[in-house]
Amino acid sequence: MEQPPGFINPQFPDHVCRLNKAIYGLKQAPRAWFHRLSEFLLKQGFVCSKADPSLFVFKHDQCIMYLLVYVDDIILTGNQDNVMQNFIRTLHGEFGIKNLGQLSYFLGLEATHSNGGLFLSQTMYAQEILDRAGLLDANPVHTPLPANESFQASGDPYPDVTHYQSLVGALQYLTITRPDISYSMNQVSQFLQKPTVYHYQSVKHTLRYVKGTIRYGLKYTKPVTTTVLGYSDADWARCVETRRSTYGYSIFLGGNLVSWSAKKQPTIARSSCESEYRAMANTAAKIMWITHLLKELHALPPVSPTLLCDNRSALFLTQNPVSHKRAKHIDLDYHFIRELVMSGKLHTKFVPTKLQVAASLPKVYRDLNLNFSERLLAYVYHR
Repeated sequence: MEQPPGFINPQFPDHVCRLNKAIYGLKQAPRAWFHRLSEFLLKQGFVCSKADPSLFVFKHDQCIMYLLVYVDDIILTGNQDNVMQNFIRTLHGEFGIKNLGQLSYFLGLEATHSNGGLFLSQTMYAQEILDRAGLLDANPVHTPLPANESFQASGDPYPDVTHYQSLVGALQYLTITRPDISYSMNQVSQFLQKPTVYHYQSVKHTLRYVKGTIRYGLKYTKPVTTTVLGYSDADWARCVETRRSTYGYSIFLGGNLVSWSAKKQPTIARSSCESEYRAMANTAAKIMWITHLLKELHALPPVSPTLLCDNRSALFLTQNPVSHKRAKHIDLDYHFIRELVMSGKLHTKFVPTKLQVAASLPKVYRDLNLNFSERLLAYVYHR
């Protein structure tokens, strides 16, 4: 604690004001704590990541340590146990921490270690959501939403808006290890202010799907090659109300899924090429962020990342040095990807639609015969 400027008593320079309110009740407490912790870590030789301010990296010769901070919860990993144990003792002497051993549970995420790698899930967290919704004994379904679902804002309003918002917010956090419900959460989150009974039924449908797949999660294995591979796809004019497109992407590092998203585009696309190209631009931006993070982790692959798309027109725009006049309305995204391709920081390639992994995010419900993101589940899921 420090005395506010101008209130220091010259006779008692080490005295501070007595607080009538707990430190955890102050808005400034998290910032003050992070400033105190980061100062200590920087003195110990750690470097704060520019891509993620909560990540600190230590590298000395062949020794590497990664430290991730969330308020007062810390994850520490490294490649030399003796150095890590010495640092843990130093950290304990400064802050009085409690060492919980090998990572098993962190902010609702369950980590299961095996010889093949690491399995991340949120089984306990999903059970808490089902218990809150009163659906622990509900019958499971096979898809996050019914096929060919069409969301509209009309209908009888749902009386308990807060209850709807709390369930949707909880399910949003569940997408950390469940990319198969990303699209359904994207849809129901668009009606948080004025949900209808129909929207609440859609949330219940998603919860029943979670009930049947409660032990699903993400499995990470040691890759043979650490290449960054991204899939980008868009569903043109998907929204019936606004005719805006929905895009999705999946990014893999050495065959392990590390980033994914399903969102509605902020503006209307006048062609499928435009919607696909904007999806590629957003995916390219995320890939660049991942490469910056990998560089700070001293794990940047030697090969440039590759972006796959199933639209030949959009792919042609990334590789054609001549900007056509009909592409001027997407000029910003055009130059963004073109510069990355020309500099060699990104490669773009064509991928057939049947092999398009990202298509399972924005288009998973179009085909009645498609069973909940089969193409995505084939890559990442393991019971």
